[in-house]
Amino acid sequence: MPFQNAEDVLSRWISGICTGAIDEVEGLYHETAVLVPTFSPHTVNTTQGIRQYFEQLATRDNLQVRLYDKSLKKQPLGKNAFVLSGIYAFEFEVDQMLLTFPSRFTFAVDLSLEQPIIHHHSSQVPRNLS
Repeated sequence: MPFQNAEDVLSRWISGICTGAIDEVEGLYHETAVLVPTFSPHTVNTTQGIRQYFEQLATRDNLQVRLYDKSLKKQPLGKNAFVLSGIYAFEFEVDQMLLTFPSRFTFAVDLSLEQPIIHHHSSQVPRNLS
């Protein structure tokens, strides 16, 4: 098993996004993975599509992801499978202004796989209507 726990997968994903290591990020996704991305209306279910999404995201100036540690929930699905969910925030510049996009996420990971992410859903936290 390449990863000892599900949190290590999330840490590697965040590190890869923050450093622009697209090969590393793409390499975390299983060949049959489904990505429901934060900044696209389209679900992605191919390795090439996942790579293109993260290449596009990496073009943002000063891109960072920050995990809200207290929001992280871990649910076991079996011996090596887990669901991680919580909130992280993307930060990057738009028109030379640093903006923050709090987003909720769900990762389904199978630690028995070399590429452990089998599903990833991320969406911006909606504004409260009340």
